Amino acid sequence: MISYDSEGIAMPKIKKRETTAWIKAVVASYKRRLGDIGYMFVDDEKILEVNREYLGHDYYTDVITFDYDEDDVVNGDIVISLDTVRSNAELFGKEYDDELHRVIIHGILHLCGINDKGPGEREIMEAAENKALALLKEMKR
Repeated sequence: MISYDSEGIAMPKIKKRETTAWIKAVVASYKRRLGDIGYMFVDDEKILEVNREYLGHDYYTDVITFDYDEDDVVNGDIVISLDTVRSNAELFGKEYDDELHRVIIHGILHLCGINDKGPGEREIMEAAENKALALLKEMKR
């Protein structure tokens, strides 16, 4: 089950049924099953607070993923700063909705085992994001 919620900020206008079907398809493509995923959309100040409390980081980010996986079942919480999503969309010349979908799936990809911190990992993550975004476009047709 996937839940979508927000704290201190208006919920983004996403098509929950469509987004959920897409997430399920991406998870299945990694030979995993979807368990419980909780999305929390927040502002920059809240994500900074979460970063400090749980990760010991003192900086803003677009997404934080908490992994509760069990074997082949994907479970976790994904916290997304809509402020950072908006500023990154502007910075990189992307549409807000496209950047939001990229960040939504970025968290799922982490839960599927893809990392983006080490050498070469960012390229692997970017390729996985692009593949997932292409799937979303295909599913919308």
